[in-house]
Amino acid sequence: MASLNKVLLMGNLTRDPEVRHTPKGTAVGDLAMAINMTYKAQDGTEKEEVCYVDVVVWGRQAETCRDYLTKGAPVFVEGRLQLDQWEGPEGEKKSRMRVRADRVQFLSRSGGGGGARGPRSSDGGGAPSEGGAPKQASPPRDLPEDDVPF
Repeated sequence: MASLNKVLLMGNLTRDPEVRHTPKGTAVGDLAMAINMTYKAQDGTEKEEVCYVDVVVWGRQAETCRDYLTKGAPVFVEGRLQLDQWEGPEGEKKSRMRVRADRVQFLSRSGGGGGARGPRSSDGGGAPSEGGAPKQASPPRDLPEDDVPF
């Protein structure tokens, strides 16, 4: 029998990413997302529904999320569902479903504005970066047609 476990989500973080490390030193990050859906009800009023999803991200990607994302940042997550099961302190069985991210893509907010930022320094600061490329001081000069490389 065929099976498929694939999740694609786009939404905003509801809190700053939290990262911890396993005893072997592997980074494990926890993200919390809100995915909004707007629809028209039968009476014609516009309704909004919010779905909250927990996401776990591993390795270097977890550290990158911690360094560049903040609460409210828009992200696209590609991953799979994962069921975590454990026993509580009083012996009761517990479980939760969450998304195990294979890829987290940072999305930019429309109109500029924060969400993604530069790497955090030791004091927690960091300047927002836009596009990653330095801005040019002057417009590019026109090249004669015979200097075009194609």
